[in-house]
Amino acid sequence: NYDNKQGTDLSRSGHLNLFNLIEDFPKPVIAAINGYALGGGLELALSAHIRVASKNSKLGLPEVSLGVIPGYGGTQRLTNLVGKGRAMEYILTAKMIGVEDAKHSGLINEYCELEDLLPTCENIARKIIKNSPKAISKAIKCINASLKNESGFETEIEEFGKCFQTDDFIEGTTAFLEKRKPKYN
Repeated sequence: NYDNKQGTDLSRSGHLNLFNLIEDFPKPVIAAINGYALGGGLELALSAHIRVASKNSKLGLPEVSLGVIPGYGGTQRLTNLVGKGRAMEYILTAKMIGVEDAKHSGLINEYCELEDLLPTCENIARKIIKNSPKAISKAIKCINASLKNESGFETEIEEFGKCFQTDDFIEGTTAFLEKRKPKYN
């Protein structure tokens, strides 16, 4: 039997030791979803920066059917991705979400055939790694700040300023002026 404190500690521990670490990781995290992503599995995918699912995937947060709520950020991250109305529908009905609905609502970025799942994720990663690692890290921080009751605009202003101190900024602007692709470390 669990009591309130144990439930609260379980949720807090999950947030601090896994879900928030993924969401705040300074390098992009791409979730490759195949099959069922339900409850904590979907909450794990929601923590990722980008989500790609195979066509056979089903997603959902069925916790209310078990007498509990999504406790690892599902109520917050899902709402941020799909909006209040869709989040209410998905969570309160405990419905299974197909990939077309998930893509249309913004829950996932892409879906594809199973055999294309990892190549699709790798293709996204290849596009990302062409860009400045320092700028990517700062962009992740700024995007997350707007979703965490922090001042997203103030964080953006500060991180934009910090970019001017980086080798990546010098390389990026120099490459632009010289009409060549930048070479980031």
